[in-house]
Amino acid sequence: MAITRLKRKERKNRARANNRVARIKQLTKVPVIKNVDVEAIKASFAANAQN
Repeated sequence: MAITRLKRKERKNRARANNRVARIKQLTKVPVIKNVDVEAIKASFAANAQN
């Protein structure tokens, strides 16, 4: 007896699963924490404002 595979449904289910995994990965992704010297940035803006 032949087996009929529902190819369109299979593709749709795979796409849903992949989208779900991608969404979860995006939500759990944490930005890189950089050590930023705020005072140095303010000083550079002040220097540029005077020029």
